[in-house]
Amino acid sequence: MREIVMDTETTGLDPNSGDRIVEIGAVELFNHMPTGKTYHQYINPQRDMPDGAFAVHGLSAEFLSDKPLFADIAQAFLDFVGDSKMVIHNAAFDMKFLNAELKWTERPELPWAQALDTLAIARKKFPGAQNSLDALCRRFGITTERELHGALLDSEILAEVYLELIGGRQPDFALSVVSNNDVTDSGAADSWSPPERPNPLPTRLTDAESQAHKELVEKMGENAIWAQFK
Repeated sequence: MREIVMDTETTGLDPNSGDRIVEIGAVELFNHMPTGKTYHQYINPQRDMPDGAFAVHGLSAEFLSDKPLFADIAQAFLDFVGDSKMVIHNAAFDMKFLNAELKWTERPELPWAQALDTLAIARKKFPGAQNSLDALCRRFGITTERELHGALLDSEILAEVYLELIGGRQPDFALSVVSNNDVTDSGAADSWSPPERPNPLPTRLTDAESQAHKELVEKMGENAIWAQFK
């Protein structure tokens, strides 16, 4: 199961008032595990940067002036996301901006059903509590080590929060893929097998079932795989 945990930074709160996306960050998860693949892009909003927005993310109009326009990166972003579920904190905000930008580039909008809102999950799990990303980090003991917001950093933090919200990190019980580094001098890690039982478990087959199975194997001939187990 592929999921994209993502975040955006903007010039303000409302694209209908002229605000634009200035940064997109995204982290890929597969079966709830980070794959190491990320997407990150600064974007030229072609407008000034309000003081309030600058205080949040520290991205100035001067810094963004030589960055690509959203129209230039839109397809690469869509290719990275694909049809995967997008995990977003306060998804309504980011989806509103993303779909506005896509509409301005005459591209199809992202379906709202593709977004998974971690803020809604947190509010249901912790009703009445503070459920901002920072508050959830404090609740789960996740160290943020940041002074300003950043789309990629916030996506990485949100990925950790999301995993806690859906049940917490669980050990993989050695079911994950074993790398070459996991092979020791005593042999390959994947060669392990449980020890043989001192007393075999009793069969659950009835005499009639055992006889029917025997007759079926005999019909298959001597090359039948079941004939090897007597």
